[in-house]
Amino acid sequence: MTKIAVLIPCYNEGKAIYKVVNDFRSQLPEADIYVYDNNSKDNTSAEATRAGAIVRFESRQGKGHVVRRMFCDIEADVYLMVDGDGTYDFTRARELVNTLLANQLDMVIGTRVEKTSTAHRTGHKLGNKLFNLALKLLFQSDFKDIFSGYRAFSRRMVKSFPAISNGFDIETELSVHALNLKLSVKEVETDFFDRIAGTQSKLSTFKDGFKIGLRMLSLFKDFRPFLLFSLISTILVSLGLYLGVIVIQEFLQTGLVARIPSALLCVGLMVLGFLSFACGLILDCMSNQRRENLRLHYLRS
Repeated sequence: MTKIAVLIPCYNEGKAIYKVVNDFRSQLPEADIYVYDNNSKDNTSAEATRAGAIVRFESRQGKGHVVRRMFCDIEADVYLMVDGDGTYDFTRARELVNTLLANQLDMVIGTRVEKTSTAHRTGHKLGNKLFNLALKLLFQSDFKDIFSGYRAFSRRMVKSFPAISNGFDIETELSVHALNLKLSVKEVETDFFDRIAGTQSKLSTFKDGFKIGLRMLSLFKDFRPFLLFSLISTILVSLGLYLGVIVIQEFLQTGLVARIPSALLCVGLMVLGFLSFACGLILDCMSNQRRENLRLHYLRS
């Protein structure tokens, strides 16, 4: 029998979590439902317990810490992760799990389709579009909703995922991990609703958006270093050549190098450009080795 675990990371979701637990139990009665309370100041844990969920705690603040702890602690064949705010369509839970199993996938993403104009704040909606575009450009991704918190995972995906993120950048890391290892992933459209009255989003448009941007750049450096350092090399060498042409033209006309600072800067930029290219080659070899190790660990999981 396939063992299914529903994972619900929570912070101050006391008004929603009772309904969320019951909703997902109605769709997956055979599943173990885990609620991880991340230092809630309200009655989240009490309401989750009242609903019959298995309640555990993570003291380090941040969704990334919670996901890392859940993936480490819980043993199952299929993992269904969902936010505890009641905004996701619980009626699609069985479909996400069945899609994963029937197609032998590693991850199924519940791509959000807004049912009301207020389901997403304007800043969140714009940020989601921008980061999806950035992921497409940097990692050749075709994902439509990398920030969805509604996902089904295989055991191999969960147990091979390094999970280095601390906060809301965890969804970005999950997406890049799947792209990097070329895992089998599918997106399924699911309805997305307004939050339950009296609750509010924990995602800060600018603060968390900045952290997500930094995480994406860090992952780009780790997984595609040759491209990154080649771009840097191209910029440095181009600037060096531009300055060099001016210095050489002047030398050909006068026989003198009057612009000593420009000549030194030109040489420095060219040297840095070639060093950057060399760093890209070295780091690319290391990145390929890391990718191979991750793939082997994935196959052993």
